[in-house]
Amino acid sequence: MLHQFTFSNYKSFRDHTTINLKAQKITEHSEHLINKGREKILKVIAIFGPNASGKSNAYKAFSCMSHFVVNSFKFGGDDDTDEEARYKVSIPSFRFDDTSLNNPTLFEITYSYPNDTTGKVYQYGFKVCEGSICEEWLKYKAKSSIAFKAILLRNNNDVELFGSIKKWEENISISLEKEVLAISLGAKLKIPKLKAVRDWFLSNEIVSFGDPVETFFRSRTIPKNFPDHPEVQQNVVDFLHTFDKNITGFNVEKRPPLKDEDEEHYRIFSLHGKYSIPLEDESSGTLKMFELYPYLTDVIRNGSVLFVDEMNEKLHPFVVRNLINTFLSDNLNPNNAQLIFTTHDVYQLSKDILRRDEILFVTKSDDGVSRLTPLSDITDKDGIKIRKDENFEKNYLLGNYGAIPDIEEIKL
Repeated sequence: MLHQFTFSNYKSFRDHTTINLKAQKITEHSEHLINKGREKILKVIAIFGPNASGKSNAYKAFSCMSHFVVNSFKFGGDDDTDEEARYKVSIPSFRFDDTSLNNPTLFEITYSYPNDTTGKVYQYGFKVCEGSICEEWLKYKAKSSIAFKAILLRNNNDVELFGSIKKWEENISISLEKEVLAISLGAKLKIPKLKAVRDWFLSNEIVSFGDPVETFFRSRTIPKNFPDHPEVQQNVVDFLHTFDKNITGFNVEKRPPLKDEDEEHYRIFSLHGKYSIPLEDESSGTLKMFELYPYLTDVIRNGSVLFVDEMNEKLHPFVVRNLINTFLSDNLNPNNAQLIFTTHDVYQLSKDILRRDEILFVTKSDDGVSRLTPLSDITDKDGIKIRKDENFEKNYLLGNYGAIPDIEEIKL
């Protein structure tokens, strides 16, 4: 369960920026909250803003941190001229001033494990300086505690471990390279407390519907066990029936592996009664929901995080709202999975579906700096905070909250 995600000096986000899922002390929609120790945690965050404001950069920051944690044990090596290794450790920092290129990029999460009944909360983060890990830390606090206690502390390549994993300190220190996270290496060495952090990131799903390259590769994936298990195919049919009753089943044809590949390939046909068509000929919205199905089922089952960029792409607002309601429902989401998404869909800007602290706006200043602000922190011209009974959609489109494009007549 994600409590908050903080990052800085990443792409258009120069300053410390936090996506905070710790609920503020406001009264609406208390049924949306998850009780975790002393805190109440949100299940959904919606990020709004104009084009080129930095919404997708917030998504990419979380994706970048996850990529480092999962893969950094493969980074670096003795050959400093290796182009692939250099690419893997490069992080795009803020580029519109004279100092940020030389400043570290920071990523930090505060989180808890879905099945942990002790109420412990963990904090993990690291800083990247010119392709090297210059700081890294893993801490925890008990349910009754206020302060965090260290499990792992790192300053450049000096690593100190605490508690039951102290015995691994020498192994980590000897094997650690400057581009590699101690967590990533510790997971590779099967050190339980460090592997658990890596596994938390692996349990999340990070999906972009705004990147055509990602969409191409993602569209070649299918749900687990889909080709050989009719019950899985029926589950997908039932899922699609939530917005489209036309598909009644699937036929799957196995194809031989492509040259130089071992994986089997499939051609999927969707059935419409006695007729069938190739799945790729279905509507873009149907294909998107087909692609979302395995991500949704995994996070709902695991109680993990689904981070979606361009959630509204190709989907009717009613379908998007239905997805949001799935995460907000205790019955449909018993393991408290969380949804974070970027969108332009102002239909979801409604007091009937979202709390003020579940709505974030991204703005970009004239000097190119992106900032995230919850609706609950925005004030009107008299310094009064936004009321819970306001028409969020109408006031946003009127420009009362900012985060809208500055439109001029198109010049051709």
